[in-house]
Formats: sequence, structure tokens, C-alpha cells
Amino acid sequence: MGKSQSTEVPSQDEHNEYDTPWRNTPWGENELLEKKLKELKLSDPNTKYVRILVIGAIGAGKSSFINSVNSVFQRRITNEALINKTSDSRTFTKLYKTYYIRNGQSGQILPFVLSDTMGLESEDLHGVHPKDIVKAMEGCIKERYKFNPSCPISSQDEGYRSNPTLQDQTYCLVFVLAGDSISRMNEAVIEKMKYIRNKANELEIPQAVVMTRVDEACPLVKENLRNIYKSKKIQEKLEKCSELTGVSLSQVFPVKSYHKEIDTQEDIDVLILRAFADIVQVANDALEIKSMIEKTNE
Repeated sequence: MGKSQSTEVPSQDEHNEYDTPWRNTPWGENELLEKKLKELKLSDPNTKYVRILVIGAIGAGKSSFINSVNSVFQRRITNEALINKTSDSRTFTKLYKTYYIRNGQSGQILPFVLSDTMGLESEDLHGVHPKDIVKAMEGCIKERYKFNPSCPISSQDEGYRSNPTLQDQTYCLVFVLAGDSISRMNEAVIEKMKYIRNKANELEIPQAVVMTRVDEACPLVKENLRNIYKSKKIQEKLEKCSELTGVSLSQVFPVKSYHKEIDTQEDIDVLILRAFADIVQVANDALEIKSMIEKTNE
């Protein structure tokens, strides 16, 4: 009798995994990536830092991403940007706030800052008003301004800045999207993001997307973070992020933010540093263009 032929069926994970990564990642090069960011020289010597504005729907992980960037440079878990872990479905961030990133060794403030905003919500009278995001990009909103979901800021409000400097303006707009719920995003929130993106384009502000919760979005990545660019599922979700926001796929970055860890981890840090390095470089390029325009108009 002949031997029976095996008809082994590939596992679901095998169908969802490429043999080789579809994007290169500098695993193990944390210190080099961090060093380059710490030694960054801004294109305008009269500006202390480039401002990066972080926006997203509630629960997408804006504040967690900001904390994670800070944690990488501090080399310890930080929670300066407060996070809501209750069952409340409303946005937790109420104020416009700037987060300064420090060199963990020297304590020196680094030449880039992250600005956090109230989250986008589907209902018109809840969450940040899209026009407030536009004013924040222009540099017209002062620190710790309390957002009013029902009424955007006006020049009559105390928190309005009439003459923003280069330092007040935004040089990169970052959309934060949750990878495990990207396919279920509310249509009203998507429309608000499109409005904001169109206004950013008018202001010639570059954009990037940070896709969080990659470990919850794909079992392969949850098992091993280094599978992130072998995962077909992650690739599909990044393409969806690009489609929803209109941001080029090359500027869409998957990351795992710190949320349950008590110590920083090299592989998590690499993904955050790789994304952040690109965002900062794009912002610095935008600063150079704006500073040249201002000098020309003087």
C-alpha cells in the first residue's frame, strides 16, 4: 500500500505573514536614533523648537503616544499627559497643552515639542471643534486654553493669540489612529479629520499618521513586536489609515505605546524613535520654508 499524502492546511497566521519584512526597521539601533534626535539642529537658529500637533478621536491613544515619546528619552515610564482609564466615553483632555521633551541624562529641553488637544468626537457639541485645531495650527491658541466644544475660539477670547511667532505655529500635524478599531471609525469623525487635513494643506503643514495598539490589532505582533512589518494585517491597516486621512503611506507609522509596562523596552522604543525621527525631520523642513518666507517678507 502506498503512503497516504499529507494535506496539512497552513495556519491562519501563516496566511497573514510575509517571509521577509516589507519595511526596514533599525532594530537594536535605539541609541543611534536617540542621539540623532538629541543633536538635531533646527533650520532656523532663532527658533527654540518645532511644534508637532497631535490630534485624534477619543481612545485612539494621543496622550499615550506623547507619554511614550517622553518615556523613550527619559528611559523610564512617564505619565505627564494624563490618560482616562475609566468607562467614560468622553474625551479626557480639555486643555491645549504643550509637552516639552527632555534629555534624560542632562535634563536639557530638546528642540521639539508635542501639543495635545481635546479629542475628536462624532457629535457636534462634544470633543474639540475642528476650527480650534486650525487655530492651533496657526499658533493662535495660548497655552492651557480650555476648549469649548460648542463654540470655536475667537479673537475676543482670552486664550486667543493675535500675533503668533514661528515658535507658536505647527510644523507637523500628527493623526493618531487606533489600529484595532480603524475599520470601525465613526464617519463623522472621519469627516472632521478630512476638514482639518484640507486646512493643514492650505497652511502648507505636512502631516503624518501614528497607528497605535498594533499588538491588539494583530496576533503575530502581539506574540513578537518584530513581526510588525511581516504582518499582512498591519500592512492592510496602514493602507486603511492612509486612505482615511489622505496621508502618504510612507508617512504612516505603526507603534506600540507604553500602557501596562513598568520599564521601557528596546523594541517598543525603536518603533517610537523611528516614527518620531521622521516626524521631527519633516517638521524641521517645514520650519525652514516658513522662516525663509518670513525673512523674504520683512
